[in-house]
Amino acid sequence: MISLIRLAFLVLALTASMAGQAVIETYEFSSTALERRYHQLSTELRCPKCQNQNIADSNAPIAQDLRKLLFQLLESGATNDEILSHMVSRYGEFVRYRPRLTGATSLLWIAPVLLLLGAVTIVYISLRRRKGAAPETVELSAQEQKTLKDMLEKVERDR
Repeated sequence: MISLIRLAFLVLALTASMAGQAVIETYEFSSTALERRYHQLSTELRCPKCQNQNIADSNAPIAQDLRKLLFQLLESGATNDEILSHMVSRYGEFVRYRPRLTGATSLLWIAPVLLLLGAVTIVYISLRRRKGAAPETVELSAQEQKTLKDMLEKVERDR
């Protein structure tokens, strides 16, 4: 029992020490406007290694380098468009969470609309077919009609 407690304590201590390993970068910005732009741009840029995190949330070494580069570009007076163009020229359009509308990325922008229109069309057609399909009518012979009438009368009497 005591060894189990020691093991749990060891796991907890290791977990706590791993959280302390996270790199927290602090930059001294020359203005609060630059700091706001830094935070806005760092959430718009995707980490090339993590692929599903922005550089603000990633602890990958490449993300740290990109944050440092972003800080240096902002402090040197680069505009947002210049910074994004620099990052795209170096890492490709993938580095942006919202890629520009170009010939290569047009499918990314148009595909959701086309899929939605296709789904609506399929639902519309299937509903029209279901609504337009009349139930099949079967003509009963005279004998079948008499049998049915007798059965219904029997059910009424039994009630």
